[in-house]
Amino acid sequence: MNSLIKKFLHVGSGPERPQGRQIKGFEDWKELRFDINPDVEPDLLGTMTNMSSVDTASVDAIFSSHNIEHLYPHEVPMALAEFKRVLKPDGYVVITCPDLQSVCALVADDKLTETVYVSPAGPISAIDILYGHRPAMNQGNLYMAHRCGFTKKVLAGTLQGAGFMKTACIKRTRFFDLWIVGAKMEVSPEQLRSLAVQHFPEEWS
Repeated sequence: MNSLIKKFLHVGSGPERPQGRQIKGFEDWKELRFDINPDVEPDLLGTMTNMSSVDTASVDAIFSSHNIEHLYPHEVPMALAEFKRVLKPDGYVVITCPDLQSVCALVADDKLTETVYVSPAGPISAIDILYGHRPAMNQGNLYMAHRCGFTKKVLAGTLQGAGFMKTACIKRTRFFDLWIVGAKMEVSPEQLRSLAVQHFPEEWS
């Protein structure tokens, strides 16, 4: 493999994506699929709290979409320590997860089980965002259960507490999600914004 091609670790990758479905900002990167579930045939098997199948300082970036909320609260620092370990010194992480603040606004409005949007997996309600996708769990996939959650302030503080030197975080209220980029080393505000623009969805709120 060309040593100039950057590698990113796709944590919680799930099944291999259909050809043509790219992750924003990682289109020309080498993807390493990492997952807890052997049924999805990942490149590397493991958990976020034990990534021993991934070499230390071996990847340029990590992409984790809707995984961190599956951990118990006390496991989150362990997972972020593993993320830091496998990143190269100038590496960074991109994480997206549910935004409890916007989801809890639905609950406060007594809309716990009403459909708020339709995903490729079907209708999604606040209860699915809070506790995990009910149809998947009903079929026996308890990997989908949610055990913790974050607001924008808490997520940013959690990454900073784990030693990520610089972070940029956004909340997309109408999508009920958070996006954060965390740099392992000191970067300038301009570099941090460039990473955010590169990887965050276009629909910023």
